[in-house]
Amino acid sequence: MTFTAPDQFTTRPTLQGTFGMSASTHWLATAAAQAVLERGGNAFDAATAGAFVLHVVEPHLNGPGGDMTGVFVTADDPGTPVVLMGQGPAPAAATVEHYRAEGLDLVPGSGALAAAVPAAVDAWLLLLRDHGTWELAEVLGFAIGYAREGHPLLGRVGTTIAAVAELFQEHWPTSAALWMPGGAVPAEGTLFRNPAYARTLERLIEAGPAAAGATREDRIDAARREWREGFVAKAMAESVRTSHRHSSGTDHAGVMDLADLAGFEAGFEPAATVEFRGHTIAKTGPWGQGPALLQTLAILDGFEDRFLDPSTELGVHTILEAQKLALADREAYYGDTEVPLPYLLSEEYCAERRALITDRASHDFRPGTVPGREPYVPVLRTEYTPPALARSGSAPAGLGVGEPTVAPSGETRGDTCHIDVVDRWGNMVSATPSGGWLQSSPTIPDLGFCLGTRLQMTWLEPGTPSTLTPGKRPRTTLTPTLVLRDGQAVTALGSPGGDQQDQWQLPYLLRTIVGGFTPQQAIDAPTFHTTSMPGSFWPRTWEPGGAVVEERLGEEVIAGLEHRGHVVTRVGGWTLGRLSAVTRDPATGVLQAAANPRGAQGYAAGR
Repeated sequence: MTFTAPDQFTTRPTLQGTFGMSASTHWLATAAAQAVLERGGNAFDAATAGAFVLHVVEPHLNGPGGDMTGVFVTADDPGTPVVLMGQGPAPAAATVEHYRAEGLDLVPGSGALAAAVPAAVDAWLLLLRDHGTWELAEVLGFAIGYAREGHPLLGRVGTTIAAVAELFQEHWPTSAALWMPGGAVPAEGTLFRNPAYARTLERLIEAGPAAAGATREDRIDAARREWREGFVAKAMAESVRTSHRHSSGTDHAGVMDLADLAGFEAGFEPAATVEFRGHTIAKTGPWGQGPALLQTLAILDGFEDRFLDPSTELGVHTILEAQKLALADREAYYGDTEVPLPYLLSEEYCAERRALITDRASHDFRPGTVPGREPYVPVLRTEYTPPALARSGSAPAGLGVGEPTVAPSGETRGDTCHIDVVDRWGNMVSATPSGGWLQSSPTIPDLGFCLGTRLQMTWLEPGTPSTLTPGKRPRTTLTPTLVLRDGQAVTALGSPGGDQQDQWQLPYLLRTIVGGFTPQQAIDAPTFHTTSMPGSFWPRTWEPGGAVVEERLGEEVIAGLEHRGHVVTRVGGWTLGRLSAVTRDPATGVLQAAANPRGAQGYAAGR
C-alpha cells in the first residue's frame, strides 16, 4: 500500500550517494561529522566529533554535563544492534528521604538536586575508543575551535537566555557571567565564545600519556579517567555544595560527590527489538522510553494498512490511541528495574491492548495488567503549584523550564539534539544527546558548562518503577532508533522532543515502511502527538484526551478528530517534529540522508 497525503511537497531533496551521510539538528554539527568522513574517519569518529560540536552550538539543548543514548551497528556485524548507554544514575545521597526533608514533593526541574551523574562525555569517548579510528585531539578539534574562536549564536539560544535572565542575574551569577556578557542577552548571530569549555577539552587531551608505546586507546582512557576522577570531577563535585535556587522556588545544595563521579562508566547493552512489517526496530531497554515505540508498533501491527496512514482521520486516531496505551504502560512499568518487557511486547498482550481501541478518543489513563504485577498509577495532575510557590506566590522567571521540549500548547521550548551518521563501509549510528542545557543549573566557571537535570524524571513516591533510588538510572526519554531489514541495518533516525520523541518517529516509520514515502517526504509531512499521559518532566502534568496537531493535517482531518473526542490543539503548520535520518541499501550500497526543516536549523550532508 502507498499512503496518500494532501501535500507531499518536500523542502529539500533526500540526499543520495555512496560515500557517507550525516544528519543532525544543527548544520555545524552535520558539517563537522561529514568533514570527518571526508578525511577518512568512520561513522563513529564522525558522530563523536559532531556530538561535541552540538555541546557548543546548541547549549540550550544539551551540554557536557548531560546524558545521551545511542544505537548502532558495525560494518563487521551489521545485523546486531547495540545500545550505547550514556545515562548516569542517581548519586548515592539522592534519596527520597533527603528530598522530602528538603520540603519537596517532586524532584525539581532545575538545580543541582535534579542532576544525575553526567554520562554523555564518557559514552562518546567509549564509542570512539572501541569503534572509532581517530585520535581524540582530531575528533575534539572541531568543538574546541568553535568554543575558542566563536560560532554565530542561534536566535533560540538568545531567546532561552532571555527567559532565564532574571534567574541568572538574581540567583545564578556564574551563568550570567558566561551567557550574558556585559549584562546583556547576546543577539542572534553574535560570535559567541566559551573559552573555559575549550580549555576543558584541551586538558582532557593533555591527560593522555605521551610515553612511547601508549596507544590511541590509552590516550582516550586517560581522558575518561580525567573526566571521572580528575579536574572535571573535582570541579563538578565542588559546584553542588553551594546552595542555589531550584525550580521549586527554594534554595538547596546538590548531593553529588567525587565517589559518584568516579564510580560510573558508560557501557554497551543489547537493544530491545520488535518485528513490524518485515523490519526489525531496535531501541534502548525499558530504562528508557524506547520500548514504548515498540509496544505501539506491536499494537498497530494487528491493523490493516488503512488504519496506519498518518495523514487521515482514521490513521491519526488509531495511532494516537495506540500511543496512549503504550505510554500508560511506560508509566506503570518502565524504569531501571526488572521490567516484564517480553510480556509487554507479546502478541497476546498487544492483542488485548489493541481491543481497547474504539472509534472514540480515550480520556483515561489505562495501563495494562501484567500477571503478578501491580501497575503504578501516578497522581494525575492537570496543573501543579510547587509547595514553596504556593506559600510565596511568586518565583523568578525561568524556574520551570525543565526539559526543553514542546508544551501541550504547542509552544516550542527547545527539544534536545540528535545526530545520525552512516559511512561507506556500513557502520551506522543514531544518537540523541541531551541534558546539561545552559538553563539546567549554575554554570561551573572553570569548566564552561553546568550539570543536567535528568533526575526530575524520577518520582518521590516509594514503590514505583522509577522511584528516585541511589545508583539507579532515571527513566530517560532519549530514544534513538535503528531499523533493520533482512538482518542488516537500513535506517538510523531520531528526534529531539522529550515525551514526543518516539511519537514523532512513529509516523516516519509508518510512512516509509508501509506508505512508501522517501525519508525527506516522511520528515516534511505534517505530524502530531498526544499529551494524554503524565509528562516525564517537572511539573509532570497531563491533558486527558489531548492531541497536538500541525494545522497542515487539514481542517477535515482535524474536525474529524475533534468529533471523535480528541481535545485538539492546533499549532503552526511547521511546528512539530525534529527528525533526521540516514539510510543504507545493503544490496546496492546507496546511502540516503534527510533532516528536519522546521526551525531552519537541522541539515543533512553527504555524497
